Amino acid sequence: MTRRLLVASRNAKKLNELRRILDEAGIAGIEIVGLNDVPAYDEAPETGATFEENALAKARDGAAATGLACVADDSGLEVDALNGMPGVLSARWSGRHGDDAANNALLLAQLTDVPDERRGGRFVSTCALVAPGGVETVVRGEWPGTIARKPVGDGGFGYDPLFIPDGGEVTAAQLTPAEKDAVSHRGRALARLTPALAALAEG
Repeated sequence: MTRRLLVASRNAKKLNELRRILDEAGIAGIEIVGLNDVPAYDEAPETGATFEENALAKARDGAAATGLACVADDSGLEVDALNGMPGVLSARWSGRHGDDAANNALLLAQLTDVPDERRGGRFVSTCALVAPGGVETVVRGEWPGTIARKPVGDGGFGYDPLFIPDGGEVTAAQLTPAEKDAVSHRGRALARLTPALAALAEG
């Protein structure tokens, strides 16, 4: 029996990322569907103070509206020199939601005078799974690195062209999807979610 699992996103890259991770974990019997595959419902605004609050709110909304188990993630970039910002505001840092170029340009401007040794930060992803019956699982993954001085690479999305993972020489936007899955914040969080997803597949 195949179980449908709603991912509370319209981002095809996120859906494919979870499909790849399920395949690599050997979890069968789950069909990933996105928000474009289910009837529209009212989505609560992301007003939480933490990634955990936002992810759980989105997963609860999706599960309640569709009756499907629902996974949602909230992720962003925390920069040490900016006291952890943009954080939960990452997608709308420049004032327009999802404007990657403007967000990157503003972040670089804010870090113009910050020396290389103080340009540390991390990508953070929190994933929440709400299963039928109300069982909730929340996990967190972090990917440490430094902020480059100019964008490099055309892969990925968001702040990937500015993020050089610790121990690496290239930005996240220069990694292949498989390379990124293996080490990224979302990859790490989803890996921690696989036991709950395996139980869902078996249930």
